[in-house]
Amino acid sequence: MINETGSAGPSHGPTADTRPRLVVALGGNALLRHGQAANAATQRENVRNAVTALAPLAHDHALVLTHGNGPQVGLLALERAAGSYPLDVLDAETEGMIGYLVAQELDNALAPHARAAALLTQIVVAADDPAFGAPSKPIGPSYSRDEAHALATRFGWTMREGADGMRRAVASPQPLRIVERAVIELLLEHGVVVVCAGGGGIPVLERADGTLAGVEAVIDKDLASSLLARELGATALLLLTDVDAVYADFGTPQARAWREAGAATLAAQTFAPGSMAPKIAACREFVAAGGGFAAIGRLDAAADILAGRAGTRILAGGGAERWW
Repeated sequence: MINETGSAGPSHGPTADTRPRLVVALGGNALLRHGQAANAATQRENVRNAVTALAPLAHDHALVLTHGNGPQVGLLALERAAGSYPLDVLDAETEGMIGYLVAQELDNALAPHARAAALLTQIVVAADDPAFGAPSKPIGPSYSRDEAHALATRFGWTMREGADGMRRAVASPQPLRIVERAVIELLLEHGVVVVCAGGGGIPVLERADGTLAGVEAVIDKDLASSLLARELGATALLLLTDVDAVYADFGTPQARAWREAGAATLAAQTFAPGSMAPKIAACREFVAAGGGFAAIGRLDAAADILAGRAGTRILAGGGAERWW
């Protein structure tokens, strides 16, 4: 709801917030960049910078923020490797830690016109998802081959080659349902900026009697964000990362950045499986559901990406290609 000053404000009384809903996913590098010290001060500074770019979006939209947790959950897993904490519990721990930082900085930036809340979010996955038999989601820091071999031997971890060395790989099942959807809806209706589904949410299995149980996995944050955006009826989905746009022939002299492209056009392209590919898949799923448009670009250009002045906008169908 917009108050008399034109700023976003909480809804009072029976009238629900009717602003268009916007889901924004922050890449893990927005919180802990490669080579940075993994400490609270660094993460808070990065979160503060992210919120500076994102807070203006809350004036005209009912805003939902998600975030990555790959570096954080991997570090926690290493610290707790000798203990008894499974990945779903570590997912919850990182979601609470990062959610606290993001929500507090949003409160500082938006008060008194709006407030933010961080919500632990369970997401149902299927017990027979083939991902459980083929770990592929990289988490944690990079290691040398010798270090990776030692960790795999000691803890039974699956290690995969990455851009900067070997990283631990874990199961990444498809997200099926947002358990806390009704709570998120209630918060949005009252003008609250919601931070949820952090790190892809907490993966859970639904038993035959309807009860839930956590499972060892890390859901892809972009796919979870796409599901969240579809379930909430969002008009746009922004995936913010450290690249300025989606490129054809990336890494070659012929590289070109799309300004706008249809989902079918991008489906025919090949993208890096551990980085851009899941983002494209998430965007395609969202626009196929008729939710509006999706876009990919740099965090610091969030407002320009939403307005179509930066990044790559992805629409349903084929569509004419436009280039920067």
